[in-house]
Formats: sequence, C-alpha cells, structure tokens
Amino acid sequence: MATEDKNRATAAAILPLVGGAANVASIAHCMTRLRLGLHDRSLVDDEALKALPAVMGVVEDDTYQIVLGPGTVARVTPEFEHLVEEGRAATPAASPAPAPAPGDAPSASAVSADELAAQGAAIKAQQKAKNATPFKLFLRKIANIFVPLIPALIGCGIIAGLNGLLVNLEWLPAVTPALAAMASGFMALIAVFVGYNTAKEFGGTPILGGAVAAIIVFPGVANIDAFGQTLSPGQGGVLGALGAAVLAVYVEKWCRRWVPEALDVLVTPTLTVLFSGLVTIFGLMYVAGEVSSAIGTFADWLLSNGGAGAGFVLGGLFLPLVMLGLHQALIPIHTTLIEQQGYTVLLPILAMAGAGQVGAAVAVYFRLPRNESIRRTIKSALPAGLLGVGEPLIYGVSLPLGRPFITACVGGAFGGGFVGLFNQLGDTVGSTAIGPSGWALFPLLDGNHGLGSTIAIYGGGLLVGYVAGFLATYFFGFGKELLAEFNVSQEPTPSTVAATGGTPPAPTATTGPDHRDHPDPGPDPAKAPAGV
Repeated sequence: MATEDKNRATAAAILPLVGGAANVASIAHCMTRLRLGLHDRSLVDDEALKALPAVMGVVEDDTYQIVLGPGTVARVTPEFEHLVEEGRAATPAASPAPAPAPGDAPSASAVSADELAAQGAAIKAQQKAKNATPFKLFLRKIANIFVPLIPALIGCGIIAGLNGLLVNLEWLPAVTPALAAMASGFMALIAVFVGYNTAKEFGGTPILGGAVAAIIVFPGVANIDAFGQTLSPGQGGVLGALGAAVLAVYVEKWCRRWVPEALDVLVTPTLTVLFSGLVTIFGLMYVAGEVSSAIGTFADWLLSNGGAGAGFVLGGLFLPLVMLGLHQALIPIHTTLIEQQGYTVLLPILAMAGAGQVGAAVAVYFRLPRNESIRRTIKSALPAGLLGVGEPLIYGVSLPLGRPFITACVGGAFGGGFVGLFNQLGDTVGSTAIGPSGWALFPLLDGNHGLGSTIAIYGGGLLVGYVAGFLATYFFGFGKELLAEFNVSQEPTPSTVAATGGTPPAPTATTGPDHRDHPDPGPDPAKAPAGV
C-alpha cells in the first residue's frame, strides 16, 4: 500500500472511533500526537483506538490526544482533516463506533498488562486534575506558543549542522553560504512567529502580536537610545516578543470594549501597535534582554562549575517534572539558549531521562520472563522509546509498577551526570533544536569541540543511562510481592488472537482503585497508554 493510502487508511480508521466528523471541534498536532477538540467525549471508543496498529496510545488532557509517533502524525493529520471536512459536508453527525458487547469474554491471559494500563490511566487522570492550576494552565499556554515552532527549529537545526560539517571539511564552499542563510533565516525572525502565536493563544489578533514582536528584530532599533544605551536588533529575543504580544492582546481587548464600532477598524489596530510598541522599545526590550542574558550566563556557569552534579539532578528529576507539568517552563529557556548560543546545553542532559526509562523497561522485560503480556507491551514500545517517545513505556510499564519508575529516574540521573561532567571539563554538548531526544537527537547535536566529540559524549551518556537504569531496576526495582504477582505465565488464548487478527486488543483505560490487590482481568494490550 502506498504511503499516502496508508496514512489515509489510518485517518479513516480513527475518525469513527472518535465519534465521527460532527464530534470533532478542532484538529492540531505536535511532534507525536494528533490533538482533537471533541464535542462529546463519551462518543470516543478508547479501547478500539488503542487496538489500531498505528496508534501508540491515547491521552486525555485539555484536548484528546492520539499518540501516532514522530513523522506519522504529520502525515496522518492532513488526511484526517480532509476526512472531517468531507464528513461534515456529507452528514451533520456520525454515529459512534460500537462498543464491545457486554457479553464478550475478556482474555484471562493478560491480567498484569491490563492492570498496568488501568493504573497508568488512573495516574494520568489524577495528575491531570492536579495540573489544572492557574500556574500550570499558564505554562500550558506557553508550551502551545512554542510547540508549533518545533518543526522549523528541527529543520533549520539539521541544516545548520550539515553546513557546519561542510565548512569544517572545506567542502562545497559555493553552497555553504546558501545553507547558512536557510539555517539562520528562521532564527533571525523567530520573535515574529512567537508574537503571532502568543496573540493567538491569549485571545488576540495574531497578526497584531506578530507586528509588535517584529519591532524587536527590526534593524532600525539600532538608531534608538533607551535608558542611556543604544538598542540592538533582536535584544530581548523570544522573551521580549512573548511579553510584547501579551501586552498587545490586553491593549487590543481594552480597545474593543471602549472604541466605538464605527472606528474600531482604524483605531484599535493603531492604538494596539502604538502603545505596545512604545512599551516594547522603551521597556520590554531592555528588561527581556537582561533576563535572556542572565539565563545564558547562569546555564553556562551551572554546567561549568557543577556540571556533574547539575546533570545528575536535572537528568534524575526530569521525569517527575513531566509528571507535574513543570517541564513546559523549560521550553522558552531552551529557545532562548538556541537564539543566543546556537544550541541549548540543557536538552542533551534532560534527554538522559529517556535513556534511564529504556534501561528500566529492558530490566522489567528480563525480570518477568513468564509474563508474555507485559513483555509484548515492552517490545512494541521499546523502538519508540529509543527514539525519545517514552510515553508508552512510562504509563504502560514503569509508572504503574511504582519502583521501576524511580529506578528509571536513577538511570536518567547517571546519564545526565555523565554529560554534565564533560560540560564541566570544557566539552560542551548542545542541541540546535528542541523536540527530539534519544537517538533522534543525534542529527541536531552541536558543541565546542567538534561533531565527533559531541556525538561520542552524548552517545556515552545514553549508554550510561541505559546501563544504570537497567541495573537499578533489575536489582532494586521489584519487591518479592510484586515479582511473585507479575512473573506468572500468561499465554494468549486462540480466541483472543483470532478476534484481533493476530494482534492482542488494547486495554480499557479505567480510573478506578488500585487493581493490584483485586485484579480485574481484561483484554491483552497491544499498545501501552501514553501521556507526557
């Protein structure tokens, strides 16, 4: 089947399971997930969705998120959008997919994997409720501003790395200036895109947010004297753009309330750009520039003076930060560092958390040799984990088990400490873009001592994370009770395999009490639920 047909088939399989075209309110995607706004959540068939071969898991947050993986989601989303448009044009509503018959006998062969899936979903639901605080909702808005920029950051970052390699090898000297322009053009204007997305996210007119943010990168600001110093184009960067656009939104909303409708089209845009622009030039650019400089200085100081310890702490705490929703606060910091230095030194260290998770999952695989259900889940999720997509392993394996999640953090800490140590010794390891991690980060690596050295240090960190996560989980990840409970033979029944065409069905994501003491046998999961 052609790739386009395959993507359309995936989209066509998903649509009826989310209640049809009439139930879809909004469609978007990030690096790995198809994010849907739904009118009626009860029309979604979670179990059938998770059973689809292309679906790695589902997450219910502010939107309903279907994890498809990097690359796949960017191809399936346009096909899904086309099908939704066609469905709306053809019929006003679509019937939900039929739920499994109440009399269907659940497979008794995957009790443990079903328990893990249920517990992972319960933990995710509880964490979602805890994360619905004003501060964390604000962080989510910040993330929504920067996530759409990630594809451009990745593309330009890889081109920048390729250009640097060609320059060092003195190859194709006629081509490298063109590659430099391609790699740098987006970063030179990133403030405009941040302003546009900020205004859109905070409820203003996007183009006005972009117009105010464009002041920051306009070369003419070099002729302006503010606070006794001449401004520099780009001063304040993405932080200044974010602040300027937020201010523009509030000015615009004030104008909409007080300016007569007959004059609104002339007065509101003018006052919005004028007032916000003056505050940006004579205030925000200076303040944001100082904050941006402080972020870069502090990151350099931290890794230069305490790299091993800082890396150990950052690598070990990143998974809990994700659980608390606080990792979103790091996105503008990463972007600021990339804008200032050409790469972020924090991301390669934080990526070690995924290495610890992979090592922990492999240890679980070997510690439960008789539990084919959990081992099958690990085998299906491990390739994605190696590429930095850790949700299936986290919410389907380590987190519900409890102790393996902690030992995964230990693996991440040792990997982060390894990379941080080399930063402390003077070998800086950075990433030219945000988004990918694991093996997918290799094409985006950059540093101060050549690409070979940078790759070797990052690869060594991954290896340390894998080994430390494996050893910590293998020897300390299971108590006697847990090991006795889960290390049992669980072979799939012929009827289950036949009913799913050779692929075990997905778990039902329940959010009830802890099923470990009172197991409730359910279908065998082909995919683990996801949810970072």
